[in-house]
Amino acid sequence: MAHGSLAEQLAAIARRVDEIAGADARQLEQLKTELLGRKAGALTTILRSLPDLPPEERRGAGQQANQVKRLLEEAIAARQAALAAAVRAVTVDRTMPGRARWRGAHHPITRVVDEVCAIFRELGFARVVGPEAETEAYNFTKLNIPLDHPAADMHDTFYLGPGVVLRTHTSPVQARVMERYPPPIRVVVPGLAYRRDPFDPSHAPVFDQIEGLVVDEGVTFVDFKAAIDYFVRRFFAKDTPVRFRASFFPFTEPSAEVDVRCQICGGGGCPTCKQTGWMEIMGAGMVHPAVFEACGVDPERYTGYAFGMGPGRMALVRFGIPDIRMLYQNDMRFLAQFVE
Repeated sequence: MAHGSLAEQLAAIARRVDEIAGADARQLEQLKTELLGRKAGALTTILRSLPDLPPEERRGAGQQANQVKRLLEEAIAARQAALAAAVRAVTVDRTMPGRARWRGAHHPITRVVDEVCAIFRELGFARVVGPEAETEAYNFTKLNIPLDHPAADMHDTFYLGPGVVLRTHTSPVQARVMERYPPPIRVVVPGLAYRRDPFDPSHAPVFDQIEGLVVDEGVTFVDFKAAIDYFVRRFFAKDTPVRFRASFFPFTEPSAEVDVRCQICGGGGCPTCKQTGWMEIMGAGMVHPAVFEACGVDPERYTGYAFGMGPGRMALVRFGIPDIRMLYQNDMRFLAQFVE
């Protein structure tokens, strides 16, 4: 390569400074790669060819190439600074009043889930989880719920495909735990559940649930009631009124629903407690022998109790929130109340 030809190439590259001065961010990146790229940049290619020049030409060509390189680098740096300043000028309106940055915090439901699990850990419960996409067997039949039960209907359950559903409760993990581990068993299972429920002040189609299960020899309803009573008085207050109402669930017998005095209206009646003065926090009962049999546990030897509670409703009661939909709307004005 003749030195004269090399000088002309370097001069041509230097003239492209004018293109750099008017480039946008994308064009600037392309020019940087085209001119100074490590693999095939125009100036890089020339610098690599310098050792092939005659010694008498190499020094002058090298000086000229380094001058062009500095010129390009300074032009690119200046253009990058100008583009950055333009962005700041557009995105920052200095006439706007100042605003404090949002501070992050645990969501009220997350706080409730962690606290509930911590209280039951005091009673020897381990925390486990399970899949949200479940088979009909684990979601229904192993829990003594036949597939012709209304709970398994399409209008109540989200079906992902033949025989596969979004779990309608966290109870399937009961079956999985009993199949995998021999008694004694003492676990709590937090997680999401899915139902075709209306979105109203006390219901949501996607909601958190905490399942509990105890299996051992000689477990009675008295043990169940004592554990739940301990939990309620630890989670709320020692003088919180609590009641157990007879109910029915296919997977427990006998069954009960547990209510606490509504913390919003103090028992006077409001839309959240449906004017009853009481807020249901869980359904529970003694594990049905048919569930033990379906999961390979001897119902003649073992007994146990199970419960399922909604942390969303617990948050309503704990924090005096009148509408469960507020927990899902991501309104920072509401959530800011829970920043510690």
